[in-house]
Amino acid sequence: AHIAGLVAAGCHPSPVGHAHVVTSSTHKTLRGPRGGFVLCDAAFANKIDKAVFPGMQGGPLMHVIAAKAVAFQEALLPEFAYYQQAVVDNASTLAQELTSLGFRLVSGGTDNHLVLVDLRSINITGRDAELALERACISVNRNSIPFDPLPPNVTSGIRLGTPAVTTRGLGRSEMKEIARMISRVLSNLGNDEVLAEVCQQVEGITREFPVPKLVCRA
Repeated sequence: AHIAGLVAAGCHPSPVGHAHVVTSSTHKTLRGPRGGFVLCDAAFANKIDKAVFPGMQGGPLMHVIAAKAVAFQEALLPEFAYYQQAVVDNASTLAQELTSLGFRLVSGGTDNHLVLVDLRSINITGRDAELALERACISVNRNSIPFDPLPPNVTSGIRLGTPAVTTRGLGRSEMKEIARMISRVLSNLGNDEVLAEVCQQVEGITREFPVPKLVCRA
């Protein structure tokens, strides 16, 4: 589900041809509407169709089906491949900058759109980091790490992703700036003045890179 857009653009190995059945969401990196799809070998198609409808699926929503069609069509365009490569490049830059700032990353880095940060070396929980960064206008998810000693509602890590900021046009230099802002917040937990200053930095970036306007195509 998370890597579907990267797979479609050729930026990540595809499970198709190796697995008999492949499922995915249509949002996340594929950047379509909230929903999903199933790909399978022909031998399983009838059984899966009968299990999904009328067995499990409710009434289909026509606007969501249309939005999926648009997302699939966009995934065929050269621009989509450029976008996905930029997503991967941004994640790599973010990971490298966080590492240079002293953070430990699970797996040592990333080869997709996600960066998982192990916070144990700085003695901060994922929950505390998530809440502090939220106050500084930076959205992240607390996330468990392998063999995490803390419960899932606390965690020892945070998860960062680059698809949304890449859609807004942010690049490698902004990724480095974001890493430095994250480091500053996590080094100053409870310092309201620092959190407010970082929030102003974030607002400056979002003004420079606004959400793209939707363009209706005939």
